[in-house]
Parts: sequence; C-alpha cells; structure tokens
Amino acid sequence: MAFHPPKGRTGVARIVAAMGYSRDGLLAAFRGEAAFRQLVALHIVLIPLAFFCPVSRGERALMIAACLLSFIVELFNSAIEAVVDRISVEHHPLCKNAKDMGSAAQLIALILVAAVWGVILLG
Repeated sequence: MAFHPPKGRTGVARIVAAMGYSRDGLLAAFRGEAAFRQLVALHIVLIPLAFFCPVSRGERALMIAACLLSFIVELFNSAIEAVVDRISVEHHPLCKNAKDMGSAAQLIALILVAAVWGVILLG
C-alpha cells in the first residue's frame, strides 16, 4: 500500500478551517436560496416552541432533530442544484431528475417534521 502524505492542514488548524467552510456554506445557502431562508423562518418558530411544549426530553429532542434534518436535506438539495447548474444550464432529463429528486427529498423531510410534531403533540 502506498503512503500518501496528509494534504493541507492537520489537527486544530484543519478543524478551524472546516468550520470556516461550513460557515461559508450556510451563508451561501441563506443568501442564495429562498427555500433555505423559508426553513430558517419556520424553524426559528418551531425549535424554540419545542422547549415550551409539555413533552419529555426525548420527544423534544426528536422534534428538534426532525427540524435540523430538514436543514441538512435542504443544504444537500441546494448543493445538487448548484453542481447541476455549474455543469450546464441546458435542459437535460438527467439534470431535471437530479433537481426533482433533491426537491422530493426535502418534501419528505418536511413531511417527517410534520409527522414527528403531530404524533408527539396530538398523541
């Protein structure tokens, strides 16, 4: 097996750099994606509301986790759209499929948010 020397930064410097890249990604999503801003608006209400609901800690954790999962899915969806648009702005069935599948994933994530909150709050 060949030895490959480490690339770039290591240790704490790598972690700090990664945090900067993550911040940049969140800012890009917030500035460039209306859907991400809409999720922020929704979850600015839902996540604090979870702390005021008469539920167990485990249920509260599930409610918040579902919200955070929808952020993750939207970030992946936005990344897919950015890559597809970078490759070509020409209409192609595979590009449409990729974008539509990302959108479908976000729809399922939002259904999950509604289902988790509904099951917990409505019993």
